[in-house]
Amino acid sequence: MTLHAQSGLWLRLLLLTAAALAFAQSAPAQPVPAPAVRIGYVDMKRLLDNAPQVVTGRRKLEREFAAGDAALKADETRAASLRERQARDAATMNQAQADALQREIDALDRSIKRSRDTLRAELKTRSDQELDRSWREINDAVVEFAREQGYDLIVPSPVVYASPKVDVTDRVLERLRRSAKADTP
Repeated sequence: MTLHAQSGLWLRLLLLTAAALAFAQSAPAQPVPAPAVRIGYVDMKRLLDNAPQVVTGRRKLEREFAAGDAALKADETRAASLRERQARDAATMNQAQADALQREIDALDRSIKRSRDTLRAELKTRSDQELDRSWREINDAVVEFAREQGYDLIVPSPVVYASPKVDVTDRVLERLRRSAKADTP
């Protein structure tokens, strides 16, 4: 092939490339359809307030701590009774009786404070344990729901805004209720 023929070939190739580029830029770009993404929203506070697993845990803790709470209330009632007696009989008591009564009240107040603090700490520990157990179950229910229903993303609260169309909280709560019924003998 001669030099003149080669340069003609290059010229045609260059024109063809320029024409293709010009056509590509002038043709409207066809958007590639993105795959549909399903997004849901879950109000975690509502789940934690209303899930039967959490409600059952609360009732369990109430029963577990009922005796300690009753004992604490009995001590508080006894302390109030001693204070009333002290106020009522202060004028008729000798100093030794008044001092003994005051020591008894003070000792009972310290005992009540210790009991209250201990009970509060134990309740917090047990509440955290129950919530942790329920939290795992609730989280698993959300994940299972999302997978079964074909969701790509479930956003937990708090969020700035979630349309009621994407709120799946009630559906997850219903799943948790069914699960709780299945677990009870």
